[in-house]
This record gives sequence, structure tokens and C-alpha cells, in this order.
Amino acid sequence: MSKLESYRDLEVWKVSMQLAREVYQATESMPKHEIYGLTSQVRRASVSVPASIAEGYGRNHRKEYLQFLGVANGSLKELETLLLLAHNLNYIDDITKLMSLCESTGRLLNRFRQSLQGV
Repeated sequence: MSKLESYRDLEVWKVSMQLAREVYQATESMPKHEIYGLTSQVRRASVSVPASIAEGYGRNHRKEYLQFLGVANGSLKELETLLLLAHNLNYIDDITKLMSLCESTGRLLNRFRQSLQGV
């Protein structure tokens, strides 16, 4: 295994970036009256996941990094809830792929957090 040179080398960051990209594409068709409401909130939650992973990587202490990974996990759960709401409101037809990416990101985040905690 090679040494990490950047947060961009982390699989969890890569998958969370894919998730954010997919969320942006899926929300393109949401109603225009939601642009400053649910659409914006869904997008912000999706961006918060990779952004928190990256920000935590830039911190000087493992404890701080774990805290930011916790923030990323919280944003991920918020995103899942918002996607379910958008689907229930018929704003997004099929969220299967998005929820699958959320699950993958969550598993990777949990494994990464455990490895940093030495569990």
C-alpha cells in the first residue's frame, strides 16, 4: 500500500465526491420553487461530506480529524433523509443509486474512522 499524499487519495473521499456529483445531477430536475429550499439543502449536505473529509485531513491532530469525519457522517445521514423527502414529494423519481452511494460512503467512513481510532 502506498503512502497517502493527499485526501484526494482516500477512497472514501472519491466515493463521496461521486455522490455529490450524482446529487447535483439528480436535483437539476427539482421544481424551480425549491431552488432556495430543499434543492439547496440537499446539495449543501452532499458537498459537506467530501468537504469535511478534506478539511479534517488538513488538521494537525487525529482527534480533530475524527471529529470532522463525524461531521461528514452526520451530513451523510442528513442527505439520506433529504433524499427520502425529495423522493416522497415526487421531486426525484428514483433514488436507488443515490441511496446506494450513501450506503457505500457510510461504510467507507465507518471503516476509516475505526482505522484512525485503532479499533
